[in-house]
Amino acid sequence: MGIGTTELILILAVVMIIFGAGKLPEVGSALGKGIRGFKKSLNEKEEINITPVAREEERVQQEAATQESQKTNVS
Repeated sequence: MGIGTTELILILAVVMIIFGAGKLPEVGSALGKGIRGFKKSLNEKEEINITPVAREEERVQQEAATQESQKTNVS
């Protein structure tokens, strides 16, 4: 119940009709990169880096910059 030779030839013919023979290497390369990336994402742990301290520091720096620019505009 897998894909046989006839089905692969039919799929290749349809792809060649749609994209043309010149674009076939680009399509194959993009497909390979997509599959490789998908497999890599399945094997890697999901890393979520939540650093509220960094966000707080960034907010404080933005507020300081805003206050500094307001002082400059007033003077």
